[in-house]
Amino acid sequence: MAKTVLNTSVSEQSLQSIQASKKASKRLDRIVSYILLVFMSILFLLPFIWLIGTSLKPEAEAISYPPSLIPKEVDWKNYAEVFELVPFLKFYQNTIIVTLTSVVGTVFSSALVGYGFARINGKGRNFWFMMLLATMMLPSQVTMIPVYLIFAKLGWINTFLPLIVPSFFGSAYFIFLLRQFFRTIPKELDEAAIIDGCGPFRIFWNIMLPLVVPSLLTVAILSFMGSWNDFFGPLIYLNDTSKFTLSLGIQTFKGQNTMLWGPMMAASTMVITPLVVLFFFAQKYFVQGIATSGLKG
Repeated sequence: MAKTVLNTSVSEQSLQSIQASKKASKRLDRIVSYILLVFMSILFLLPFIWLIGTSLKPEAEAISYPPSLIPKEVDWKNYAEVFELVPFLKFYQNTIIVTLTSVVGTVFSSALVGYGFARINGKGRNFWFMMLLATMMLPSQVTMIPVYLIFAKLGWINTFLPLIVPSFFGSAYFIFLLRQFFRTIPKELDEAAIIDGCGPFRIFWNIMLPLVVPSLLTVAILSFMGSWNDFFGPLIYLNDTSKFTLSLGIQTFKGQNTMLWGPMMAASTMVITPLVVLFFFAQKYFVQGIATSGLKG
């Protein structure tokens, strides 16, 4: 009896020792994970710190060697010079017009096409969907010259139309993303709506769109970021400085033999600020839209 009690006590002690060891191991793993996260966060933040720091340096300190991460003397003059050297507010206005219009066009057209591929049965539906996905493998440089010639024939060069109109024809990636989300919605909703007399577009507008708001916000955020940061499109189609967008307008700080580092960094800081604010407030919906899109075939 005493031997049984002793064995039981030893087993309990061994179990407690194992549990304590596991807890210590988990605690160590958590600490190492936090250290790595902090290190990687600092590593990714260094360019932003450098950007903001340089935007607050006098020009002499901005080009000094060895460079310093934190400005020795904070100078806000660079931000004022941005508006004196270039029509920065005009660049902002142009970018807002192009970006917001492109976002509206991309979200609506991608949702409409994605809904069609997901919910409407038709001959060759899967074939055309595969053809749509195949366009994602085609580099934009391949179609750049033919597309430019088309826009030139239409007289759209040096206007915002080449930057806006293509968004109303949808994006293959966004169509795929929304199609996958639409396919996760029970088809009984469509059947009930049809019994009530709803047509396909009314089902799409009144029933389906409210159910896919997270994915729509994800598409809107990604579309906003892509259009806001677009440099290649404005570079090809815009010639007049008064029509430049921000990404193209920043290049005006670069002269043939000089580079105004302070004002250019100040302008860059003001360019990325809306993106940082947008992602900070919308990251919840962004993650939710990606996580719930599903991969249903």
